Amino acid sequence: MDYRTLGRTGLRVSALGFGCGNVGGLIIRGTPADRERAVARALELGINYFDTAPLYGDGQSEQNLGQVIKALKAQVYVGTKVRLAPAPLAELPGAIARSLEGSLRRLAMGRVELLQLHTPITVDRGASTVAVTDVLEAIVPACTRLVEQGKMRFVGITALGDTGALLQVIGAGVLDTAQVCFNLLNPSAAHEVPAGFPAQDFGRLLLRCRERQTGVIVIRALAAGALSGTDARHPVAVPVVDPIASGADYATDVRHARLLGALVDEGHVGSLVEASLRFALTADAVSTVLLGYSSLEHLEYAAACVAKGPLPAAALARLPALWGRLVGA
Repeated sequence: MDYRTLGRTGLRVSALGFGCGNVGGLIIRGTPADRERAVARALELGINYFDTAPLYGDGQSEQNLGQVIKALKAQVYVGTKVRLAPAPLAELPGAIARSLEGSLRRLAMGRVELLQLHTPITVDRGASTVAVTDVLEAIVPACTRLVEQGKMRFVGITALGDTGALLQVIGAGVLDTAQVCFNLLNPSAAHEVPAGFPAQDFGRLLLRCRERQTGVIVIRALAAGALSGTDARHPVAVPVVDPIASGADYATDVRHARLLGALVDEGHVGSLVEASLRFALTADAVSTVLLGYSSLEHLEYAAACVAKGPLPAAALARLPALWGRLVGA
């Protein structure tokens, strides 16, 4: 396993992380034996970052992860999140503290390494978003107080919302980490994309993260499974999933993924999954690639792909032409 420094935190995290969310579903819907077996194998493979949230399985992910970590006596880094409902600015610190207390109780831990804002960020506050000023003036200061109390070590965000707002928040230099959508269906966090590209343009957000020493955790590396190139879903996986920052629906993402099949046909990689995981590692700002698993086999294959390292130069050189095929497709 390769290890990379998680931005200014100084933590050395595995290039492949363990996502405990609803999309893969293993930690939520897998049997207790399967959950423990998968985490034990992840530890053997060198994975040391585990990512969860209260939202995943309505707290079940945190509870199950905590049980497995305790059973295995695992020494790992755990990141969780806080989703904020619309509330007056003065009420946000209390909401954050209560959410973290609930997470620590379910995880059976006294502290987590990372607490991440799980609410989209927009320039102005919306019905389900927080504003840039909310983040800078209330949310980050509240998290800093929780760091001082020893309940968490670092502060991050899930970098979703308006691109301009995200660039502004990252640019302020107050965040330790950011979870960034970065995949073959939406490479815009690191690459220029052609006009009319069918995805949100993140404006090379990874470069801003690197400038501000903000550690990057890649999310949606497989576009929730669409970059397998198949519509089939594993029985443990969530049966229906909505895209984030890519196509209009999952079927569209699968169709677009198949247009990238030349990477496999030309022998650059063995599969679109391999291409996707290795692509995420090509950006030097990236610290870890988060993947949700449905089975032990998924974990084994992902680790084998990551062990091959970033995509080779010849494969990267093919991508601009392949991305051009997605425009209007």
